Amino acid sequence: MLKVGDTAPEFELPDASLEMLNIASFRGTHKVVLFFYTRDHSPPCTTEAIEFSDMEDHFNRFHTVVFGVSRDDFLSHADFIEKHGLSAQLLSDEDGEICRTFGVLQETEVNGIARCMVERVTFVIDRDGIVRHVVPVLQAKGHAAEVLKLVKEME
Repeated sequence: MLKVGDTAPEFELPDASLEMLNIASFRGTHKVVLFFYTRDHSPPCTTEAIEFSDMEDHFNRFHTVVFGVSRDDFLSHADFIEKHGLSAQLLSDEDGEICRTFGVLQETEVNGIARCMVERVTFVIDRDGIVRHVVPVLQAKGHAAEVLKLVKEME
């Protein structure tokens, strides 16, 4: 997993409307919050996405963009956004390449079957592309507020 002080890798992923987002386009202008989550519509991931959406204006005040990343496809993201009225931009990493790069793709065994699951972790990246905080999601409720506090402290 990436650590504090590492340079965040540059990448490009599609959002829910199939527009490609290049993370490098924010270097020098914005801080970036990347919250990796397991899957659309799961209760804890829904709570987390709603809270990040509800706090979007607060993050914007600190020149910070927030993106959720999961292995769900863009159609699932579009449905998730519509169903819950989300404003958070969700990116599709269907093949798990970016999840692997950030070190959040974990192999687990469920009922004797090996599965790759995305670990719920949030990375706070400064304007220079350096990882400043790595925040495991211990509890979905309140996680976005915890991350916002860290972003504020970076000012």
